[in-house]
Amino acid sequence: MSNTRQAEASSRWRAPVIFLIIVALFVLEGTTRNALFSGSWNSALAILNMGLISAVMALGVNMQWGYAGLFNAGVVGFLALGALGPVLVSTPPVQGAWAAGGMRVIVALVVGLGTLALATQVWKRVAAPISFFVMPLVLLVGFVLYRYLFDPAVMAIEANNAASAGNIGGLGLPVLLAWPVGAALAAAAAWGIGKVALGLRSDYLAIATLGIGEIIVAVLRNEEWLARGVKNMSGIPRPVPYELDLQSDPDFVAKAAHWGVDIATASGIWVKLMYAGLFGLVLLVLILLAELALKSPWGRMMRAIRDNETAASAMGKNIKGRHLQIFVIGSAVIGLAGAMMVTLDGLLSPGSFNPLRYTFLVWVMVIVGGSGNNWGSVLGAVLIWFLWIKAEVWGPELMSLLTAPLPDGALRTHLLESAPHMRFVAMGLVLLLVLRFAPRGLVPEK
Repeated sequence: MSNTRQAEASSRWRAPVIFLIIVALFVLEGTTRNALFSGSWNSALAILNMGLISAVMALGVNMQWGYAGLFNAGVVGFLALGALGPVLVSTPPVQGAWAAGGMRVIVALVVGLGTLALATQVWKRVAAPISFFVMPLVLLVGFVLYRYLFDPAVMAIEANNAASAGNIGGLGLPVLLAWPVGAALAAAAAWGIGKVALGLRSDYLAIATLGIGEIIVAVLRNEEWLARGVKNMSGIPRPVPYELDLQSDPDFVAKAAHWGVDIATASGIWVKLMYAGLFGLVLLVLILLAELALKSPWGRMMRAIRDNETAASAMGKNIKGRHLQIFVIGSAVIGLAGAMMVTLDGLLSPGSFNPLRYTFLVWVMVIVGGSGNNWGSVLGAVLIWFLWIKAEVWGPELMSLLTAPLPDGALRTHLLESAPHMRFVAMGLVLLLVLRFAPRGLVPEK
């Protein structure tokens, strides 16, 4: 009994201690200038902002894995769909794009979805021998009609002002309205995927989500009419002022002079602080909702299903339906993070959606922080993101120290040139240490 109480007391203090460690690291990054830290608040706040977005990603994955035991290996795909939201909602309309083929694309997409729906109904309602012939016929006719409508429309849109646009454009609405749209896009995709994949075993679900995530990213790279593909989509509006606008504002110039900071540094810090406040507010609201849900009867039911599906099913719980529910909710949170990220960057670059960064690293954040614990996932995300960024700087310093006894030559040169990639080794080492000494994470589930 005493060991149990000691373990509970230890876990109770872990979250505050880790929080203080994270605060200390960011303070050192902002105030201390040496080989390990930049001594720049611009750098510290830039890391913090992406850390907060990573915390939202980790929170979404934790809902799926920590609440329901669903292994989503396609995080990058839902993130990319969320990033599409600001492009379609907040970027200005492209002149002539809708006239060239916008409505025809909409009709083609409706035909495609209608074909899938009709084929599903045929499979369900038509007797087995006949459905084997009717369903392929429905799919074939629908596919031909879809391509007949879709291909000419896409070519017309991509040919419209191809040098600077070549895409359908957005609605020109405020970018904050695009964040729930990004979440909705990811949720809709998760619903379609979940209706099929959640009936599979957990290992098959992981393989299915991994493949579908890569398919989503491939579509964004190749469908130039949607978001310019690999040409990238820049100029995404921001919810905060631009640095140049602040630098031309006499009031802000006077404030920067009063603070004793040059105008370029002050404007960068001010903009990043505004982003940090906005992202922090979103994160706190999500944590509040997640905590309320986790401690509700619904949350207890989800954890009961996670721990023993057979017993939960025997008590009349709809296992697949609940799994679909949490899969959609978690994917929506991941999509929200994607919309936040592309808003921060002001750029959608489909080529940058790397599974190593946006799937593997997010899973490291959840596991290190503590799956099933919302605060643990958030703290783990911010900590791992800080280490991921600084490992690129700390790696060469460590490698320089380790190779100092070696004579100058090909081996030492190769090690020093490879040192920036030490971040991959560092993340693997951190994961192994946590799994060995704290298998339930730094802040384990209660």
